[in-house]
Amino acid sequence: QVQLVESGGGLVQPGGSLRLSCAASQRRISIYAMGWYRQAPGKQRELVATITSGGNTNYANSVKGRFTISRDNAKNTVYLQMNGLKPEDTAVYYCNAHFGLDFWGQGTQVTVSS
Repeated sequence: QVQLVESGGGLVQPGGSLRLSCAASQRRISIYAMGWYRQAPGKQRELVATITSGGNTNYANSVKGRFTISRDNAKNTVYLQMNGLKPEDTAVYYCNAHFGLDFWGQGTQVTVSS
């Protein structure tokens, strides 16, 4: 069992930046593939970015060049640096840990609006 707690969401103007954090407990996440997903109102949950245990990253086309996923295994934490935010990035962002099974956090709201 892995418990994940997201933080760092909020309201930001278009073009602004936010840094999301996902703190894991109960287990060390160093062997897990970690990811960030998001779900906008009325839409399905979609992949934003993933990072393997070895540090390889993958991004949705819509966020490439603007978002960066990283992990600090010593702190048992995964981050999502979001720059150049757009209104269409508005969603609840969820942290995911995958190692055979999937574990999810409760989500953190990101709202991009002027």
